[in-house]
This record gives sequence, structure tokens and C-alpha cells, in this order.
Amino acid sequence: MHKINSLSQTISITAIASVSPLGNDSETIWKNYQNPEPSFHIQLLDRKNTCVGALDEESKAEVSALRHSDTKYNSLDNSVLFAMLASRQAIAKAGWSKQDVFGINIGSSRGATDLFENHFKEYIATGSAPTLTSPTTTLGNISSWVAHDLQSSGPEISHSITCSTALHAVLNGVAWLRSGMADKFLVGGSEAPLTDFTIAQMRALKIYSRSQDEYPNRALDLEKKQNTLILGEGAGVCCLEIGKKENALAYIEGIGYATEILEHNISISAEADCFQKSMRMALANTDLSEVGAIVMHAPGTIKGDLTEYKAIEKVFGSKLPLLTSNKWKIGHTFGASGILSMELAILMLQHNQFVGVPFAKKQEQTQSIRKVLVNAVGFGGNAVSILLSL
Repeated sequence: MHKINSLSQTISITAIASVSPLGNDSETIWKNYQNPEPSFHIQLLDRKNTCVGALDEESKAEVSALRHSDTKYNSLDNSVLFAMLASRQAIAKAGWSKQDVFGINIGSSRGATDLFENHFKEYIATGSAPTLTSPTTTLGNISSWVAHDLQSSGPEISHSITCSTALHAVLNGVAWLRSGMADKFLVGGSEAPLTDFTIAQMRALKIYSRSQDEYPNRALDLEKKQNTLILGEGAGVCCLEIGKKENALAYIEGIGYATEILEHNISISAEADCFQKSMRMALANTDLSEVGAIVMHAPGTIKGDLTEYKAIEKVFGSKLPLLTSNKWKIGHTFGASGILSMELAILMLQHNQFVGVPFAKKQEQTQSIRKVLVNAVGFGGNAVSILLSL
């Protein structure tokens, strides 16, 4: 195993901001995490009533106001607008100005989902595509528009690595900072997947929740008999800076990544070998007893939850950290999910309070939470683990 985690240069997280079903300011988000009710809504999607994690009304209003604030923004997909709104908040919190040179890496699993589907429907119906179809549905569209909106002058990168997209953006930002090619990087992910065709794809995989339970997404229920994935929408970004900053919310203490050897398109091994490797890499220089909690990927599927749990058992043995996930609360936001998990991890560090899953086996916090591990993985078995500390 290559040990790349000895931090000769500390990476500070000086701000994190998001737009999600939990709201778009840290106090509201933390308050909503204290509420044991899921943040789901029933919408008419895929020609049937479907449980989804949609933005709260205040966030929807802010996205709408942003769309109408500039004629150029009228034609943009929600995935772009979500990222723009979160990015504005993040750099304001970090105290970055327009004169600062910083890189941007915001990815998405599926990109301009709604816009692409609507343009394709128009093409099927009429045989022609609207003029702005290509420039507004290209994946690089997200970081480019964020850079335009913030008037930044650093590098702009967009990418798609399925559900671990946002944490791969963090990896990339860390690499740029440690290389000396940048001092500041804005990283994260954005997703707006609440569309008929996207939901239909999840139904075709037989992983979308059919549950009428109080908690329709049963993430971390390791005894569930059916898959319970629910999709959510949102975006999250964080500001990374080289060095130990006084205004840091947390520090990146370890990073890990690994890719599964695939047997088929969506396979993952019985004990999630990719997660075992990514976690061990992130924890290479850490006493395992110091890890207070893990924010798991745990999408709410039978195999996804159980294989990650088994991987954690392989790495930590019988003394497991506190385990949680936020997908029971907001759904699976695909490429944005990793950064929203980091947000939960940072909030738990700041408040020294564990946020558990209300229907899972009760876990007692017996010590201060000083380090939290965050996991993400996507189709293709591309796992990422990030160790955060105070």
C-alpha cells in the first residue's frame, strides 16, 4: 500500500456551504439533523407518486431568484444553479474576494439532467434541438458558470465519477494544493436528478424504495428485506486552503481511494474491497481508536449498506466507531452526496455531538468526536475515504 497521507502541508477547510432538503444555512441544517423525521416529499414522477428528497421551499425560492437575476442564467439547469448558490455562500464564509486566485472543481454524476431530458423530448417530437442544448448540457458547464458568477481566474474543472464525484473533487483539490500549483480550491458536487427518466432508471435497477414506512429510506438497517434507495437533489462545496488557517472548520488529515475489480456494471464485492483499501489508505497514520465516527455512503440498498458495514468491520475489528449516514434524511444525491456527508461530519465535529440514524441500533457517544471518516462509492466501485479532524 502506498502511504501518501503524511501531511507535510496541512489542508484547511475554511468554509462549507450547501443547498439541500435540509436548507442552505448551517444553523438550519444542524437543527434539521436534530429532527428525527426524514426530509422527503411525494411528487408525481415517472407517472406515479414518488418519494424524493426535494429542496426546501426557501432554497427553491433562492434558486428561482438566482435564475431570474441574469438573463444568461434563465437557460441553465438546476444542477448549475445549485452549485452557483452554494459557491457564493462558501466563498463569503471563507472571506475570499474576487481578487483571490482560486481553482474550482465541482462535479456531477449526471449533470444537466432535467435540461437534457427536456431538450431530448423536444428533439424526438420535432426532429430539431434548441440552439443552447449543447452548451447548457455539457458537463463542464457547472464549474465554468460558477467561475463566471464568481469572476474567478483560477483553473476550472468538472468531472463525473458517479456517486463519489464530490469526494474525488476533494482529492483533486488536495493534489493541486500540495503540488504548489494553487493556494486555494473550491471543491464539491451538484445534482438535480429528480426527473422521470432518472427515477425510471433506478426502478429498472430494482433499487428504488417502494416502502410506505415512516422511514422509506432504510439506510443502515442491515436487516431490511428490500432495497430502499430514494433520490435527493442538492449541491455542496467547501473551500480548501493550504496551511493551518485560524478560521479552519476542520482539517483534512487523510485521504484514500481505490477501485473495485468489476464482475458486472454495478458490482461490488461481498466485503467491499474498494472501501477496505480506501479506508486503510486514509487511516494509514492514524490510531483507529481516535476515529470517533464514520459517515457511511450507505445508500439504503441491501447490498450497498451491508458490504460497506462488512468492510468497516474488516478495517476496525470489533471496536467500531459510531456509524451514521444522512441518506435516510435527504435521500441519495448522487455526485453531491459525498460533500453533504462531509458537511454532516464537520457539524458533528463542531458540536461534538453524534447524529445517528433513528431506526438503527442505538449507539452511545462515550467520548469527544475529534476525528470523523467520510466514505463514498459509485457505480464502478470507485471508493473514496476522507479523514477529517479538528
